[in-house]
Amino acid sequence: QVQLVESGGGSVQAGGSLRFACTASGRPFNIRRMGWFRQAPGKDREFVAAITWGGGETSYDDSVKGRFIIFRDNAENTVYLQMNSLKPEETAVYFCAGDRETRPFVAPTAPFRYEYWGQGTEVTVSS
Repeated sequence: QVQLVESGGGSVQAGGSLRFACTASGRPFNIRRMGWFRQAPGKDREFVAAITWGGGETSYDDSVKGRFIIFRDNAENTVYLQMNSLKPEETAVYFCAGDRETRPFVAPTAPFRYEYWGQGTEVTVSS
């Protein structure tokens, strides 16, 4: 069974930076894509960024392009999310997720696409 364990996050002032890490253990070789999502209080879970394990292709939500960077370390089975120029409205619980491509007709930006989820890490951005 695959497990995703997140680290990082915390509190920061607006304009600051944070970095998350998400390490996959168990049998992570069947994961084809890793994604990051966030969920603010009272809102739906929304896509932030994703990266493929093999080719390293990245995708971002328009709201974070140019500020967030997703990258991976295949040897460590770890994906990172570097978040810069954070805004107060980005206060949320952030989740990493793993996609085995068992739901290929679901968009990679949809939470339902992903079979594995981390425990979630809280980020607070103060103004």
